[in-house]
Amino acid sequence: MNAGTSDDAQEIVRLAARGDGVTADGRFVIGAAVGDRVHFGSDGTRIEPGPRHAVPPCRHFPDCGGCQLQHIGDADHADFVRDRIVRALAHAGVTPGEVMPVAMSPPRTRRRAALRAVRRGGLVLGFNAEGSHRIVDIVQCEVLGPALFALVDPLRRLLHVALAEGQGAGVTLTDSDSGVDVLLANVAADRLDRIERLTDFARAHDLARLSVEGAHGVETLLEARAPVLTMGGVAVPLPPAPFLQATREGEAALVAAVLAAVGDAGRVADLFCGLGTFALPLSLGALPLSRGARVLAADAAGPAVAALAVAARSAGRPVTTAHRDLFRRPLTAAELEPFDAVVFDPPRAGAQAQSAALAASKVPVVVAVSCNPSTFARDAQRLVEGGYRLDRLWPVAQFRWSTHVELVAEFRR
Repeated sequence: MNAGTSDDAQEIVRLAARGDGVTADGRFVIGAAVGDRVHFGSDGTRIEPGPRHAVPPCRHFPDCGGCQLQHIGDADHADFVRDRIVRALAHAGVTPGEVMPVAMSPPRTRRRAALRAVRRGGLVLGFNAEGSHRIVDIVQCEVLGPALFALVDPLRRLLHVALAEGQGAGVTLTDSDSGVDVLLANVAADRLDRIERLTDFARAHDLARLSVEGAHGVETLLEARAPVLTMGGVAVPLPPAPFLQATREGEAALVAAVLAAVGDAGRVADLFCGLGTFALPLSLGALPLSRGARVLAADAAGPAVAALAVAARSAGRPVTTAHRDLFRRPLTAAELEPFDAVVFDPPRAGAQAQSAALAASKVPVVVAVSCNPSTFARDAQRLVEGGYRLDRLWPVAQFRWSTHVELVAEFRR
């Protein structure tokens, strides 16, 4: 039937950036997969599932904001990830030479998560609902790793006692190599009974560390074992609530792509280095008998840079660290001149100033790591305008069933 009739049926032809199905005439439909038929009638919108519509594995979908794509299969998810990146680049006038297969993390492998809690009668703990501040009280989660999900119910009981009526709290969970690290925000630890309740909880659940964050910063209440994460064969001590790649599988895919792109470069700058996700593997070398690169690792995150410096020094790795705000003080073209390759992995805002400096440099290889296709495309356009070509692109779907997309891109002069 034609548009505007009582039953206007349209087929979904693609997915939009936020996971909505899009019809051939440009209408957006939440929860629709490619190949679904959507009936737009006077009594509302009805989705007729097509052969590519998947059964969501979690009872909280689509209410929970942690996942937006549980209604599509893996092949369509891979297409979605690839298309998001390629479309963003096309808008910027950039065409990659080769797009590698999409690396996708398995279910139940998330090793870090930020949850919210609030006490209103009972205690609600979980992720925000999609597009809302309302908290979905999770009793199932298909993305959290088992060690983290096992703490959800015990934390719910703990916080029901620890919080006052109407009070909210933040919960950051990290599954380190030495055990789970927990940071609680806005949870009082100012009296002996409150401290003992929290430390008893940490002991009962064999936490590596339990910390609280309040107006005066972060205080560690109990550290049974120092939380560490092994990167490039080096154990790095973790500051509370550190930034790290969400899954081990996702990190491995990103690291493998960076090593492949950098190749045998002898002098490498790792910008926005964090804890050393790339700096330490680069210092080891891509092959078992290869000689690692000499690495300059720079970032504005002081605790992360300090942890990396300690770990690299103790392991005898050729890594020099620099505590530097690369948004305000990017490495200049002159400072970049000694390097054979540069890796940069900025936050979602991208690296506009640093990419401009790279575009003006003579560095042979530039490797971009990004979690935002839009700002990546902007930075890629600047590099291409400066004389680089985008040779290879590695898409990574680290956040299972999420519209969040990551990538590694290899630029060469």
